[in-house]
Amino acid sequence: MASHRRPKPVGRTRASILTAAAATAVALSAQTSAHADPAPTLDQVKTQVDDLNQKAEAANQAYMTAQSKQQTLQKQVGDLQDQVARQQDQVTNLQNGLAGVAADQYANDGISPTVQLMLNANPDSFLNQAGSINQLNTSQGETLKELQQEQRKLDQDKADASGKLAELDSTTAQLKSAKDDAQAKLKAAQDLLNSLTEQQKQAIAAQEAQAAAAAKAAASQAQSQAGQQDAASRGSARTDLSSIPAGSHAQAAIAAAESALGSPYVYGAAGPTSFDCSGLMQWAYAKAGVSLPRTSEEQATIGTNVGTDIANAQPGDLIIYFSDMHHVGMYVGGGQIIHAPHTGAVVHYENATVMPIAAIIRV
Repeated sequence: MASHRRPKPVGRTRASILTAAAATAVALSAQTSAHADPAPTLDQVKTQVDDLNQKAEAANQAYMTAQSKQQTLQKQVGDLQDQVARQQDQVTNLQNGLAGVAADQYANDGISPTVQLMLNANPDSFLNQAGSINQLNTSQGETLKELQQEQRKLDQDKADASGKLAELDSTTAQLKSAKDDAQAKLKAAQDLLNSLTEQQKQAIAAQEAQAAAAAKAAASQAQSQAGQQDAASRGSARTDLSSIPAGSHAQAAIAAAESALGSPYVYGAAGPTSFDCSGLMQWAYAKAGVSLPRTSEEQATIGTNVGTDIANAQPGDLIIYFSDMHHVGMYVGGGQIIHAPHTGAVVHYENATVMPIAAIIRV
């Protein structure tokens, strides 16, 4: 007799389940890949690195500004503390003199009300009451007035010192923040560069070298034509080097800057073998016998500001860049500057208008 039981449904095997899961995973992977952001191009990486380097340079200048302020405040605090110590000695001597008067009166007839008032911790309190007693001789009165003045000076000196100490603490915190910020930006830029292949790194280096060579050639051409240009050409952006007196500090500074070509950029360095942007300017002008402040922001405040039009620039001028004035280069004619651009680069020529100009400073 035939069985009337329904046949068992064919079950899914473990192999078939795994195969389906694998297919799903492949499909999802393909879908994810289709929607993933494409890898950045070499130009995009270079742009990101340049941006990070610019931000690191800004942080570097902020660091040096805070460092300079910290050094100034430390000296001011030290001077104030010395002044407080001297003032305290003066007050103590005056108080000791009045205490001697009290001792003499006690040995004779006891301390008079006048002397008791004189020894009051608050000189103002005594002066407010002494007039009604009329027992104070001229010498004692002058001594007490002097004590009152010296005490007021002492209180003011202490307040000034306290204020400077608080400002110093704030500046020290700014110093650390700027340094940490610069180091973080530099690390991010270096990490981006490390992500490139050796061939890509060489391509970026070649681009920078080519740009520097072109800038050098343009500057050399402009200098070789100095004195040969007519009035019309001298009115263009190309500047005639003959306009700079022979042996002037500008020519000497340019010569010094050119001698540094190829030197590496180093965060916070001011020569003689490595530089940051403002350090190069300070070092070059020092070679010409001119003292410049340390940061680009400070350098923007010296000399004569001739505006932002590159047509007004003369060789030796400082070109200050960006609205926060965190970068500086030296104009050398032909629309070119020499500068120390950023970590990983060397001192080289570059087009003077490659960055937004904030000021042109004639030293």
